[in-house]
Amino acid sequence: MGEESLFLWSIKMIHETALVDKGAQIGAETKVWHWTHICAGAKIGERCVLGQNVFVSNRVVLGRNVRVQNNVSIYDEVILEDDVFCGPSVVFTNVINPRSAVSRKDEYKKTLVKRGATLGANSTIVCGVTIGEYAFIGAGAVVTKDVPAYALVHGNPARLKGWMSERGEKLIKAEAPGNWQCLATKALYRESRDGLQKIT
Repeated sequence: MGEESLFLWSIKMIHETALVDKGAQIGAETKVWHWTHICAGAKIGERCVLGQNVFVSNRVVLGRNVRVQNNVSIYDEVILEDDVFCGPSVVFTNVINPRSAVSRKDEYKKTLVKRGATLGANSTIVCGVTIGEYAFIGAGAVVTKDVPAYALVHGNPARLKGWMSERGEKLIKAEAPGNWQCLATKALYRESRDGLQKIT
């Protein structure tokens, strides 16, 4: 792609077909690609990448280094913390019982995706849930309840299928009971009633 199809806004890169409403906050080194629309109240951190045909509503917060792939709409009351990855066509919602003829804007439910989590392609995140740090949502999963930190979930509805490391590797059982290990980094994690915690 030639430079003629891009223009610089401060040190951000925003494609000429993108629509950024006045008032939107966009951090340094963030890239906004083709046909993306960012509403006036949105807050987007540094070094993010928003792919083609992404919509970011007013009451949305994206942390630093968030990557949103093509065809994702992020509606009011969704928060993505630092280093979150959204695969292509991830679906967010913000009303649990929508009706076309009934306005429910005062009933939006908050969705929080914590630092380092991955949302696989075509996964659906039903509003009102919290997805824990470094959790991994498999492609096509339908998340209807909170997901603990480091959890690997997939299916409809999404269910716990294992644990993932901060690097994104499936953990294996370690020698000590209740401990799990990342083979790539040798880091250890401990399982508890609340989920998983990194211990080394």
